[in-house]
Amino acid sequence: MRVVVASDHAGRVLRGEVVAHLRRRGVEVDDLGPDSPGSVDYPTFARPVAEGVAAGSWPVGILVCGTGTGMAIAANKVHGVRAANCTHETLARAARSHNDANVLCLGERVVGPMLAAAIVDAFLDTPFEGGRHGRRLALIRDMEQGRAAAPGPEEPA
Repeated sequence: MRVVVASDHAGRVLRGEVVAHLRRRGVEVDDLGPDSPGSVDYPTFARPVAEGVAAGSWPVGILVCGTGTGMAIAANKVHGVRAANCTHETLARAARSHNDANVLCLGERVVGPMLAAAIVDAFLDTPFEGGRHGRRLALIRDMEQGRAAAPGPEEPA
């Protein structure tokens, strides 16, 4: 597997920990930076990750900022990206299994290195379930295209 990662200045240290963890797992990592601790704008680093994932250059991406929220907002502006800000493994598993999330966002001020590694593992190791979740993703794609969608049948969650 090959993963792309990036951060802003507020997520640089945790990004380094995540990259090291991924490499220990045998994952090929493309680290898009930044390399220096100076202040940078998170959308500048979210965009190439999100666009690369949307284009199929990488199957998944990981973005880190102070809280994970800014990166998630920026990444989700790219058509075809489903970025999830996850603070524990349960969220990461659900993001993958129910939402087929393709970008994981983490917050350095929110999770420490050990928890981040567990979240990354849950995200990478959980497959998409399909089924009713596939239908819901199709509705999201309709929204991205500006198409109206007919409501689906009611069913239990």
